[in-house]
Amino acid sequence: MDKHSKKNVIRNAVIGKDCTLIDSKSCEKPIHFELVSALRELQAQAEKNGFDLRIASGYRSFEQQLQIWNAKASGLRDVLDKNENALDITQLNPKELMFAILRWSALPGTSRHHWGTDFDVYDAAAIDDGYQLQLTVSETQKGGPFEAFYCWLDNILSQPAMSFFRPYTLNSQLEVAPEPWHLSYRPTAHLFQQELTIELVSDVIKNSEIALKTVILDNLEEIFQRFVVTSS
Repeated sequence: MDKHSKKNVIRNAVIGKDCTLIDSKSCEKPIHFELVSALRELQAQAEKNGFDLRIASGYRSFEQQLQIWNAKASGLRDVLDKNENALDITQLNPKELMFAILRWSALPGTSRHHWGTDFDVYDAAAIDDGYQLQLTVSETQKGGPFEAFYCWLDNILSQPAMSFFRPYTLNSQLEVAPEPWHLSYRPTAHLFQQELTIELVSDVIKNSEIALKTVILDNLEEIFQRFVVTSS
């Protein structure tokens, strides 16, 4: 692939419109091919400590993120408040609904899952086959099934040489809800961050069948300021 072609691939991949760089075979979920080796090392470390680190969600296309967004905007999926309680969206105006969705779900075109560098993890050893994984903060805290796993993960991620990090934390300046299960592969993710622009997202939103389109476009700069990670 020449330099020009690679740039076009990355430009489209940033917004979830190209999966050329995604490995769909090496792991249980599709991820960017550049992080497969590092992920396997992390899984090996987890296994040594009695955990079975699995991916709940990896690469997600623009269309997949769009389905999530539209389902929440239409009431087919719950929209949660900061305490993980379902909101009555009939009591919200379009702008309020948009920002409520953004607390837990990225705007299509801005999701880090589009890149394949970001993925959600859990400890499969802590649950049985019938357990319905929620990926909620309560699952990671005291008394939750993944308490020990996420305590271990806290320590691992604090190591200076660690290539994985959490983009959404309690200390984040953004208004995105903390996601202790969401990991990002820094060496590759920062390349996508450099390509993610308001103009690029605006174009893809304008040409999509997304709910709340008008209010999204009218508030895109504020969305970037409040909900989009632009550095790592």
